[in-house]
Amino acid sequence: MNPVVKGFFDPATWTITYVVYEKRGSKCAIIDSVLDYDPKAGRTQTHSADTVIEFVKEHDLTVQWILETHAHADHLSAAPYLQAQLGGEIAIGACITDVQATFKKIFNFEPEFKSDGQQFDHMLEDNEVFQIGALPVRAISVPGHTPACMAYQVGDVVFIGDTLFMPDVGTARCDFPGGSAHALYRSVRKLLDLPPETRLFMCHDYPPETREAQWETTVAAQRQSNIHIHDGVTETEFVAMRTERDATLEMPTLILPSVQVNVRAGKMPPPEANGTIYLKIPLNLL
Repeated sequence: MNPVVKGFFDPATWTITYVVYEKRGSKCAIIDSVLDYDPKAGRTQTHSADTVIEFVKEHDLTVQWILETHAHADHLSAAPYLQAQLGGEIAIGACITDVQATFKKIFNFEPEFKSDGQQFDHMLEDNEVFQIGALPVRAISVPGHTPACMAYQVGDVVFIGDTLFMPDVGTARCDFPGGSAHALYRSVRKLLDLPPETRLFMCHDYPPETREAQWETTVAAQRQSNIHIHDGVTETEFVAMRTERDATLEMPTLILPSVQVNVRAGKMPPPEANGTIYLKIPLNLL
């Protein structure tokens, strides 16, 4: 069974949120939601998530899952807001515990914060199969960008997070804590071993000036023309390229607010004694 896929592009963060379902009136999953965040004012809004909510309601869908492909470093997740409005279970790859342990130290989280994934409703194991209504879904572990990256295969479609971008953009960076270019190469090759007609949906697009944003491609197109990892590129060549390129990249604008929220399943840190919630900015660590 092949799903219906609706993508919502957020131009502020270049992120695509997906609603995946069988048909009108069925159960659905929301993948990689966005909470609007103004870093200058420290304010959040829900315009992006509200657009998704409107679509779900218009199509009489019932949210069963709110899925994350990984703990994003470029946008805040709207998962708790969507869950409060629509229901569903928030899920991520089981290796999120490794990411939580790393960033608990970096941000010196409160002692009560547990690095055991309990903030999420479900942690998915590699090759775990679950359902979106009548649609079977296979979770595919694809570490490299982060240790907890997970792709989701639904019929002829795979939602691949940041593992790959469109062929003319390449692959994800691997220089975040816990990242590995060797692991990313093997994860990509796992995806590119799928049938050539398999449709791949990106979490982001950073298009060159010559085209509009796009977020759907195929295994065949990636194998033929991905600028970083097309067929014939060896692991040694890829790691050398990725290491050299990553050394030139700036940190994402929203990495500090995003990660400390997203490892909490999109929940904010607990308020301090004055009732205000604060996000931390660690100096000279990243």
